[in-house]
Amino acid sequence: MYNNRIIFKTSSLDEVYYLKDSIFIKFNSKRNALSNSILNGGFNNSLRYVFNHHLSQETINYLENHDLKGYLIKYCDDLKFDSDLSSGLVTLALMKNLSIITKKYNDLEVTAITTAGVRVNAVRAGDDSSYWEENGEFHAGTINTILLINSKLSQNTLAEAFMTASEAKTVALNNLKIPSQFSNGFATGTGTDGLIIASNLDSSNLLTNAGKHSKLGELIAKTIIESIHVAIKKQVWITPNSQSNVLVLLNRYKLDINEFYDSLNQDKHTFIYQLKFDSKIHENIAVTTSILNLIDDVGNGIISREIAFELANSFLDYCVGDVVKELLAYWINHFLL
Repeated sequence: MYNNRIIFKTSSLDEVYYLKDSIFIKFNSKRNALSNSILNGGFNNSLRYVFNHHLSQETINYLENHDLKGYLIKYCDDLKFDSDLSSGLVTLALMKNLSIITKKYNDLEVTAITTAGVRVNAVRAGDDSSYWEENGEFHAGTINTILLINSKLSQNTLAEAFMTASEAKTVALNNLKIPSQFSNGFATGTGTDGLIIASNLDSSNLLTNAGKHSKLGELIAKTIIESIHVAIKKQVWITPNSQSNVLVLLNRYKLDINEFYDSLNQDKHTFIYQLKFDSKIHENIAVTTSILNLIDDVGNGIISREIAFELANSFLDYCVGDVVKELLAYWINHFLL
């Protein structure tokens, strides 16, 4: 059925298979798991398979008249995976852009298998909602991770691991300065993320803490952060280098750039041509970041608007060239004046 498509095997001999639109993991040890999957989600001690599934447009069209859980059951059964023993996540991200990261310490091993897309659905916890639910509504997952731990965890430790992994996702997005698409803040995830964590019940190594002070918590966080960075790079081409740009950073505080261009007292095309180069100068990037931090602090009530306005304008003296300086002055006047 799938024997010739194995792409990875963990130290616990769990087998990772790349099937057309999915990544399937077949457990070869008894596992307990915690997930937010609609299929056998929550705490579960009887899973033999977990998966991450890409939704094609054909599938999305199918789901307009069918429920997601029923679709996943049929999908498992069609592939000869027992749906009663399976749990899975769905996403619009492509499986070819998956990342697999493993980190070890002594006999402890943690593997994160991740797909990620953040251009459309990135959101900050606490942003205004984009929908409300009354009788159930389907949305495709965007940052999906299956986390495999080769040691044994109790239910409460699994829950703590889930929390640590969720916090690490936020760190990964903040490292890349991913903006929320629904506010001026940095994204803490997407609106539809999925996570499955599974530990090895056959292991003799019982771990009782997955918090940030523990080695397990450290490995979970570092594995999640790296796997998300790799998956984001492959899926949407966002990297530290791509974010190192004045225009990219300013996009978090959205303004109608055409109004700025229309107000210029010089040729628009010449200005934009020069801006493309000057936006990548590190001094200009540093000034932009400093000004945006001041705008953030005013919004959070940390400093006064008057002090921020004065400091932000003083930073403009450190700009290289006049085009970025003029653009930043427009942002300062709009958000701090």
